[in-house]
Amino acid sequence: MARAVLFDMDGVLAFTEQFYNERRANYLRKHGFSFDEAPDFSGSNDAAIWEALVPGDPRRRAALHAGYATYSLEHPTPWVEVANPLVRCTLWRLRRHGIRTAICSSSDAPLIREFLDALDLADDVDLTISGHDCSAFKPSPEIYQRAMRYLGVTPEESIVVEDSPIGIEAGRRSGALVCALRPPEGVRLDQSAADVVIDELIDVVGLAKRLPAVRC
Repeated sequence: MARAVLFDMDGVLAFTEQFYNERRANYLRKHGFSFDEAPDFSGSNDAAIWEALVPGDPRRRAALHAGYATYSLEHPTPWVEVANPLVRCTLWRLRRHGIRTAICSSSDAPLIREFLDALDLADDVDLTISGHDCSAFKPSPEIYQRAMRYLGVTPEESIVVEDSPIGIEAGRRSGALVCALRPPEGVRLDQSAADVVIDELIDVVGLAKRLPAVRC
């Protein structure tokens, strides 16, 4: 049996990616940008996203980024609406089986805390780590390796739950078994590098109880 399950947040515990993509695109449209559809940055991090959106002009990028911070406060994430409906049950069942849990997200720490507070889940997770607290973002495995060290588990005793190719790569490089949560209808992500693909978040509980001895 696994001793720890390490979750990505966006796209796994909460289906925020589409909301973030649309909010960001709507803000940029107000500043002269034109998109046929909102660019998809699933699994990426804030710095990389803004560098891709506003390349070659650090001053304009910084100004737009600062304006977007205010825009985001005016258009907050509807956590209850976007939360995975099975998140509470999944965390509760893992705890019942003595399996420790962590949230390992590229989002900053206040956003992770905002999610936990909105869903009243702070007591159901053993550890949260932000990519902003690591020396490198995913696909670096650092965030997962740090979580394993803190929880006192080995990669062979751990399951990483991700959705995006970037996150899946980070999980594989950490040495853990990587479980990809199939994305919502209409979202296309290459999950072929994952060891296992599950349809519902709750499925990770059964997987954790019978952790394969050998990776696929």
